[in-house]
Amino acid sequence: MQVSKALWVRVSAAAIAVGVSAVASAQTKPAPADTHQTASTDASQHGLAAVYSDRLNGHRTASGERYNRDALTAANPSYAFGTKVKVTNKKNGKTVVVRVNDRGPVQKGRVIDLSVAAAHQLGMGRNSTVEVDLEPVN
Repeated sequence: MQVSKALWVRVSAAAIAVGVSAVASAQTKPAPADTHQTASTDASQHGLAAVYSDRLNGHRTASGERYNRDALTAANPSYAFGTKVKVTNKKNGKTVVVRVNDRGPVQKGRVIDLSVAAAHQLGMGRNSTVEVDLEPVN
């Protein structure tokens, strides 16, 4: 079977465009949502919470919206985007409800990364981690 030169050029150009798009996307966004399993919306989770870095303010999240340090948002590897989650600081009992709009955290043992505003409501320091319980809410 012989492939015409024009068809070969079009297929090659399309493959290059897809590759360039994937590389550009990988440089500007966290891991895509489809690389993580989505948990049942009623499944509770437990583990460590951390705070997003201020340097990420304004960068796009995996959901496509921009990270806003002043919004009550979070990154979780398994809850669906838009899921509202009640986060409880097990050390002091403070709670906050956040909306999942990103994937992460990537560090082992962590279950959620919180915006600066959400971490502040939980009584967390900027560079600290705390043990938390996560409970999806309706």
